[in-house]
Amino acid sequence: MGAKVTLKKIAKELGVSTSTVSKALSDSHEISQDTRDKVKAFAKLYNYKPNNLALKLRHQRSMVIGVIIPEIVHHFFSTVISGIESGANKRGYNVMVCFSNESYQKEVLNIEMLAGGSVDGFLVSIAKETQELMDFRHFEELKEEVPLVLFDRVHPKILCDKVVVDDIGGGFKATEHLIKTGCKNVAIITTPDHISVGLERKRGYLKALETYEIEMNKDYIIHVNEKYDIPTQIKKLLELPNVPDGIFAVNEIYAATAMKIAQDKGIQIPDELSIIGFTDGYISQFSNPSLTTLAQHGYEMGEKAIELLLNRIESKVPDVPYTTEIINVELKFGNSTKKIS
Repeated sequence: MGAKVTLKKIAKELGVSTSTVSKALSDSHEISQDTRDKVKAFAKLYNYKPNNLALKLRHQRSMVIGVIIPEIVHHFFSTVISGIESGANKRGYNVMVCFSNESYQKEVLNIEMLAGGSVDGFLVSIAKETQELMDFRHFEELKEEVPLVLFDRVHPKILCDKVVVDDIGGGFKATEHLIKTGCKNVAIITTPDHISVGLERKRGYLKALETYEIEMNKDYIIHVNEKYDIPTQIKKLLELPNVPDGIFAVNEIYAATAMKIAQDKGIQIPDELSIIGFTDGYISQFSNPSLTTLAQHGYEMGEKAIELLLNRIESKVPDVPYTTEIINVELKFGNSTKKIS
């Protein structure tokens, strides 16, 4: 088949309708798995490429999704984008990624730049400064134009579809594991409370202390302000008269920083101090010792977020109720914590 492969040609070769081929390539559950597999295999064999211009004209859409994330340096966000792109491409959409750099103003500018017909919908993880200012007017204005799905960092005041990690459950699991390994004085290194993920993980930490009837010590709760030197703030925790024997850090950067400070002070890990992080990125894997941490499943979050958004874009039923999807987390055991005896 030297000529360009089209939906019609695939349909003719396989003896099905063009509608069946189109739905199979979009992974529609209306089509049997066997037919989907055959269509995809045939399309791959003959290097079929969808006609994006025809799709745009047919649907009167740009077939582009706008994604705004705080920053790309975190391994977690890079995995989320991979999941988003995979899910979007399967359904004939492309992805345009912008960065807010944790700035409210940059977040607003990104939305203004992409809105107005450039994209069919938005996936956004809210910037730290936006959460601090509690100014969400740009999201409310955006929702009047195109669908919006928030992921990871969300806020209850913004009514839309959302995908979040089970942050409370993760905080509980991490703290419970430290307690079960014998830790008596468990501390937490977290973000300021206006950052949703840090607040929820702290709630999980406090819930675990209450469940195991351990009295909360305010000195063991460190809220890191990233406008200032992070190691200096964390160092105070390890200079307390009664140094904690367990630390739950709400991200892997805080966990790795605490481990480095402890090692510099001659504190043995995990014999004298156990540390758990959050996010199973490269820092966790290549720390020495390797970090026990919580896997967030960023790729799965990206896939679920784009699925919600595209279903909203393509829905022919108005006023479908908003939904919040929760991605479970799981402990990944490294050598920074003791074994449960």
